[in-house]
Amino acid sequence: MPSIARSDAEPADPLDASDDDTADAGEEKLRSGIQSIEVGFRLLEVLTHEPRAMMLRDLAQRAGMSPAKAHRYLVSFLRLGVVAQDALSGRYELGGFALQLGLARLARVDGVKLARIALAELRDRLDLTVGIAVWGNQGPTVVHWMESSHPAKASLKLGDVMPLLGSATGLLFAAYLPASKTAAVIERELADSRRSSQTVGPRTHEEVERVLEEVRAHQAARVEGALLATIHAFCMPVFDSTGDLALGLIALGHEGAFDIRWDGEVDTALRECARKLSYELGYSPAPR
Repeated sequence: MPSIARSDAEPADPLDASDDDTADAGEEKLRSGIQSIEVGFRLLEVLTHEPRAMMLRDLAQRAGMSPAKAHRYLVSFLRLGVVAQDALSGRYELGGFALQLGLARLARVDGVKLARIALAELRDRLDLTVGIAVWGNQGPTVVHWMESSHPAKASLKLGDVMPLLGSATGLLFAAYLPASKTAAVIERELADSRRSSQTVGPRTHEEVERVLEEVRAHQAARVEGALLATIHAFCMPVFDSTGDLALGLIALGHEGAFDIRWDGEVDTALRECARKLSYELGYSPAPR
């Protein structure tokens, strides 16, 4: 009978693995995730962006999977209440539990807190002076401010109320808020502009409406040397789950060192930041 070679080394015990090995394995497991959940989520993502209930074949096609595969996921989602199915048409849509998830998220979200985190990253990446404004009792009010490494010396501070017609921030709020909130302030600023030749911004109702239409067309406000002659600024809208303006994201800088172009570096970065924040607040733009 042939002899069987034996090793003096004992078999490795998983519990004897080093802490580093265990940590690496744990990190790898976290990175790998559960692929089937990610695949199934594609169905929920399609339903989230589709305004109407969907047939199985259309839902599967949009999610990039076969109807049979999609059906298996939908059966589980139906049991959990994440998806609902119309008994007559057989079409699928988001279920009651999906609504509860959304409401729970909205109840916990703090738009200003999220914006502060997002703008801190943007300030560090592009070295911009940035801020946040919300509508207060007297108008658009600065509630957060972060300077770049080369401050714009705009003399802005927390609590400052921005003019509606003479600042990017004010124009944004004037463009997106209902007239019932802004009309009195606009009338007062127009009256002031008629009394002073130094006042910047539109001077008639026709000019005001023309400027506000431009803001809506660009979905952003921009001024070049308004409050201060050498300071340029953008203000981008962040919308909430109802489609109302929640806050404005501000970026400003000195002429010559600040990209004031539409579709330029600052416009593109600030716009993307605002879009992501709107998504976090539950905003879903109407399909065009």
